[in-house]
Amino acid sequence: MLYGAMKVSVGAGLKATFRPWVEGKEHVPAEGPAILASNHLSFSDSFFLPAVLDRRVTFIAKAEYFNSPGVKGRLTAAFFRGVGQLPVDRTGGRGAGEAAIASAIAVLERGELFGIYPEGTRSPDGRLYRGKSGGLARVALATGAPVLPVAMIDTEKIQPPGKVVPKLMRPGIRIGAPLDFSRYQGMEGDRFILRSLTDEVMYAIMRLSGQEYVDVYATVAKRQLAEAAKGKDAAEAPEE
Repeated sequence: MLYGAMKVSVGAGLKATFRPWVEGKEHVPAEGPAILASNHLSFSDSFFLPAVLDRRVTFIAKAEYFNSPGVKGRLTAAFFRGVGQLPVDRTGGRGAGEAAIASAIAVLERGELFGIYPEGTRSPDGRLYRGKSGGLARVALATGAPVLPVAMIDTEKIQPPGKVVPKLMRPGIRIGAPLDFSRYQGMEGDRFILRSLTDEVMYAIMRLSGQEYVDVYATVAKRQLAEAAKGKDAAEAPEE
């Protein structure tokens, strides 16, 4: 019920204000499980994609969004649950990863849509980064659900870092044809299979998005950019 209310309020507001365009909506099944594997450019990706679809989409979100104290914390938690986010503690290493996978499998076993960002975090510079092979591939092979590659277009331009007021512009969403990985069924313990499946999905996303592909994890790229920025600041600092 809460998701429906949020769909009407938040979703309708986003569509009316930003008028996102959509290609390939016909690839999303009218019923039954499917995995929406998307690039990740902006915090708003998890709102724009569900807004343009008729069915509920469930994403995994960090637990901090759900357990902050006070009235604001409770309102934030209610909001994220309302827009279809599942809380998962990502700080606990392998145990956290297993919890996320179990949550995703449960969503798909209910015959619902599950959304995932294979890069694991937002792109730091608009390029497409290497997909993490553990989550997406294991969930796809465990459930047999089709994987739909998704490309978010220009969502990072709506509210760049440091900007408070969003820019009114039309982002886009391209949804590709479902990918069938039934040939890998029963091989979820093979890390080479997991890598191959993930790379195939990332290649499909790259073709849809037109992004430059970087064969490095986005988390590594973010760390390198942060270190480079620190080095630049230190070099430009005046001597005492």
